Amino acid sequence: MISNKWPEGVHQLMGEADVRQINYVPDAGLSSLIQLVEADDAIAATVCTSEEEGVAISCGAWLGGQRSVVLMQSSGVGNCINMLSLPILTRSPLVMLVTMRGEWAEFNPWQVPMSRATEPVLQAIGVETIRVERPDEVVPTVRQAMSMAYNADQQVAVLLSQRLLGEKTW
Repeated sequence: MISNKWPEGVHQLMGEADVRQINYVPDAGLSSLIQLVEADDAIAATVCTSEEEGVAISCGAWLGGQRSVVLMQSSGVGNCINMLSLPILTRSPLVMLVTMRGEWAEFNPWQVPMSRATEPVLQAIGVETIRVERPDEVVPTVRQAMSMAYNADQQVAVLLSQRLLGEKTW
């Protein structure tokens, strides 16, 4: 059984870091965290039609004086790669939590190619990547990502492995 305590810890970190906006495309791997955020009156949760919208909204939030986090699946990284130029060139902080598909026990072959490309593509464009394999690593890793982003204007993607999230079934 995969521990489901880390979403609560990440939600608590968001409050401690004064995160006011979450932008996401719905994802089963992040559903517990999304539910916590949607129930939190201090955080505006925006459902995006594409992951690139989440990146743009995050940059706009920063310009408006608010911190944000973008939630997406690894397949969505391919949808937003061009938009990632915006926070990189403007040195706007960006925190992304990316659930990895196409890895351990994947049932859908369409998820595999982007899974293989996610980390190298993010690194090639200048986004720092930090991979998480175990539940006890999630909260400290997200804390580190938030510190890098909000204190040093970095763009950071925390890659949550499929093994951490558990096997998906169709």
